[in-house]
Amino acid sequence: MSQELDATGLLCPLPVLKARKRLMALSSGDHLHVRTDDPAAIVDVPHFCNESGHSLISSEPSGDTMLWVIRKA
Repeated sequence: MSQELDATGLLCPLPVLKARKRLMALSSGDHLHVRTDDPAAIVDVPHFCNESGHSLISSEPSGDTMLWVIRKA
C-alpha cells in the first residue's frame, strides 16, 4: 500500500512532522510518497529516515519540488 503527502508550501520542520504522523498510520513495508518544496527537506527527510529507521527509497526533483519515497520500517 502507498499513500501520498503533499507538503508543498510547508517549511521545516512541518514536512517531516506531517510525514511522521502519516507513517504512524501505515503498516510496516508500506510506502509514503512525499512532495516538498522546502530547501531544508534535502537535509531533513534523509536525516528523519535515518534516525527513525525508515528506508528512503528514492528522492528526485520534479519541477520546483522534490518527490521522496519512504518505506515504513
